[in-house]
Amino acid sequence: MKRIVLLAALFAGILSANAQNTNADEQQLNSAQRLLNSNQGLTIGGYGEVHFNQPMNSDTYNTGTLDVHRVVMLFGYNFNEKTQFVTELEFEHVSEVYVEQAFIQHKLSNAFQFRGGLMLIPMGIVNEYHEPNTFNGVERPLIDKYIAPTTWREIGAGFTGNILPASIRYQAYVVGGFNGYDGSGKFSGKNGLRKGRQKGAEAYVSSPNFTGKIEYFGIRGLNIGLSGYFGDSQSTLYDGLDKSDKEGVAAADSSTVGMAMIGLDARYTYGGLQLRGQYYHTSLSNTKQYNEFTGNDLGSGMFGYYVEAGYDVFKHLDSVKTGLIPFVRYEAYDTHSKTDGNLAKNDAYDVKAITTGLTLKLTQNAVLKADMQFVKSAASDEYAKTFNAGFGIMF
Repeated sequence: MKRIVLLAALFAGILSANAQNTNADEQQLNSAQRLLNSNQGLTIGGYGEVHFNQPMNSDTYNTGTLDVHRVVMLFGYNFNEKTQFVTELEFEHVSEVYVEQAFIQHKLSNAFQFRGGLMLIPMGIVNEYHEPNTFNGVERPLIDKYIAPTTWREIGAGFTGNILPASIRYQAYVVGGFNGYDGSGKFSGKNGLRKGRQKGAEAYVSSPNFTGKIEYFGIRGLNIGLSGYFGDSQSTLYDGLDKSDKEGVAAADSSTVGMAMIGLDARYTYGGLQLRGQYYHTSLSNTKQYNEFTGNDLGSGMFGYYVEAGYDVFKHLDSVKTGLIPFVRYEAYDTHSKTDGNLAKNDAYDVKAITTGLTLKLTQNAVLKADMQFVKSAASDEYAKTFNAGFGIMF
């Protein structure tokens, strides 16, 4: 109840503000949207970030981590005014290479555009807007790791568009699902659904899934989104399975999980004030059978939320071209908010976190960041403290 009250207070404050007099900048586009809006034949862009993470504990020595967390190169090509291709190639931790997006888009009208290929699942804010200059804090919010596992992408097809008279943007896709079982269970209470991401890498499909999002942008400076993801996890046990094999079918059925995830998010800027909030609720079915079959401890319910406030103290200084944003973010998530069968709730998966720090915008697309993060589970009496610093760019 507390998390709903916090989010309701944030959204109520947003909607009651006099948005007609705001000096807010236009909502930033993510990197793929910039390429899609380009009129050039070939467009090249990219983003990247380098991080320093130092755990801080008064009782023990802890080594820090220096990491080129990611460098992403973007390539887009306009075949004509209607048909475009976008791809992102991601290098993580120097040694890992992924394709983050690779899709074709064909415009029938502003309200109706076909899109197909490897696409980001449109859940929440950060899964689509994760370039380092688009959010505060060195690391992405925790709920975008454990509840909606950023960067979450799947191969699929569907439609997107803007209904301008109503100030609404929508996305609706049929996609492949999480890898829930390929010889071992991929879901757990500790990691949630994160290890089930297939990332378009020889992804297999036993059951299609649906995802969609509706966004309202009719008040200047405000964006409100409602997103959803529905379907079943995938299992390799169905491959080549004889439908008359009752034991085999029962085992395959036990290796899958039904999923229903709902997300609500809001972003608002008014002068130097920046507010954002996000909430996820996930219901999982068949978890009792899944846990018995795999030996894992997946919960049947998960939730996560955060509220964040920042203020650009240089916003009204015309002679200063940079931005300095002190911010604070409170978030909570629980991957065992509900459990089925004999599985006991694990308090270690019920986590609260406070992140506070500074974002220095050297330009709109180049930032320096530093913050302190305090994380505590319900199973612990103390906060784990980490100092984070880094820089990020997008071009």
